[in-house]
Amino acid sequence: MSRADKTTAEERFSATLLFQYRVVADGRDNRNRTCEKRMLLLRAADARSALRVAEQRGRAAEYEFQNQAGHPVYFEFVGLLDLLHLGAECDADEVWYDVVTLRQPMERREALIPKSSQLAAIAGERKTPRLGPR
Repeated sequence: MSRADKTTAEERFSATLLFQYRVVADGRDNRNRTCEKRMLLLRAADARSALRVAEQRGRAAEYEFQNQAGHPVYFEFVGLLDLLHLGAECDADEVWYDVVTLRQPMERREALIPKSSQLAAIAGERKTPRLGPR
């Protein structure tokens, strides 16, 4: 690959962003806050560029509203938890990976792996009625 190819080629990155919901009641912030971890698939020339894009996306996602009690709620970007380069070791459809050491994971799989009904997407489908043609 030539130097020109390297400067124009975009690499894949996965960014994990942390957000918080901060509620202000009676002039005081809540201490225990509901948080969201959001994963993004990014394309950038290099890791520094991917970092800038991820931080911009995090700041752009911030907003505020009033809750049912009339208190202001601020959805705030806390920062990046991780930024991974998804290189040759990842298939085209992979967006995240983590390498960890676990004690006897196969022997403990029933404790480690949730039932399919407990997976967020499956559980969410049970709770949310489907909208569409009847």
